Amino acid sequence: MKVVFSRWLLAGLLLVASGAWAQAPASTAAANAQNGPPAGFVAPAEPKPDENNAARERSQPGNNAPFWRGVRQSGEQAGITNLPGVEKGVLIQEFVRYPGSDHTNAGEAWRQVRNHWIIPYGGSLMLIVLLALALFFFGRGRMGHEHPEGGRIERFTPFERAAHWLNAIAFVLLAVSGIVMAFGKFFLLPVLGSSIFGTLTYGLKTLHNFVGPLFAVTLVVIILTFIKDNFPQPGDWAWIKKAGGMFSKQEVPSHRFNAGEKLIFWGGVLALGLTVVASGLVLDHLVPSLVFTRGAMQIAHMFHAIAAVLMMCAFFGHIYLGTIGMRGAYGAMRRGYVSEGWAKEHHELWYEDIRAGKIPAQRSGQGSAAKPAPRTREA
Repeated sequence: MKVVFSRWLLAGLLLVASGAWAQAPASTAAANAQNGPPAGFVAPAEPKPDENNAARERSQPGNNAPFWRGVRQSGEQAGITNLPGVEKGVLIQEFVRYPGSDHTNAGEAWRQVRNHWIIPYGGSLMLIVLLALALFFFGRGRMGHEHPEGGRIERFTPFERAAHWLNAIAFVLLAVSGIVMAFGKFFLLPVLGSSIFGTLTYGLKTLHNFVGPLFAVTLVVIILTFIKDNFPQPGDWAWIKKAGGMFSKQEVPSHRFNAGEKLIFWGGVLALGLTVVASGLVLDHLVPSLVFTRGAMQIAHMFHAIAAVLMMCAFFGHIYLGTIGMRGAYGAMRRGYVSEGWAKEHHELWYEDIRAGKIPAQRSGQGSAAKPAPRTREA
């Protein structure tokens, strides 16, 4: 009896399962009919990559990819805008690769060059130069010997000294303000705080912009005034080979300007100086007929920053020798005159030309004629 009942129970379960299986497709079809598109609906075509935003709104509503693609590529093809001016339709600059940057948009590439190369390596180079000068000073001491105050040989005329000091003052103001703007957040911001540092930096930036043209004018005057005495002459190569005697304590004879001063003139004053001035005029928007785009400003800034760092490093040495590094050098630029002993010790070939009457000992005022320097004995 139990066997018969089990068979009937198994047959009933199979019958129920087969019925449920048969009804499943019908219920699924009904659900699809209830949740699917309305009658007569025609699916739109697949979106195309070259569609504009209006076409994409019809083919795939809510997908704004063409709009953001246009924003990203606005550096290559400017967008449409009613605002007048340069680059108003450019939201993201074109993709470029500057030296030392990734292939990315120009703004990000400029940021990478500035933050990854100019700031760390430029700051390190200036610190290395200052440290080297300090070590040289404590190891070598002041160069030259003591000579009587005043002198009978005019080394710099009043005009030359005025041009030099105006240019020097402008250079110091630009160097200090530039260092604070570029590196101040590393050593001043933690000390002064954001409010004072922001005010100081804004003031120095304004000063930098106004002093720049003064530096440009005086730099041109310096170049035109001193270029005639900075051309290569016999004896310059001997000075270079012996580094002017800075390490042997025996100075190498030179003309009015030695080979080291000539290198500073041609490299630091002429090449780097004119690069700083030209790029600075672009950054100040003072170049007529130039379109001041973001790309032009970024390139000008990179040239300006690199040339300024190299120029400061070169002039650190010039300032050192002109102040504490060499006896009598500061007085020569301050008063304009040097003694015969100083001239013979530091610029012997120039002194011999003066003694021979080839160069006047007094070049300003009534002493413009070429006269031999008076032969006096110094203690």
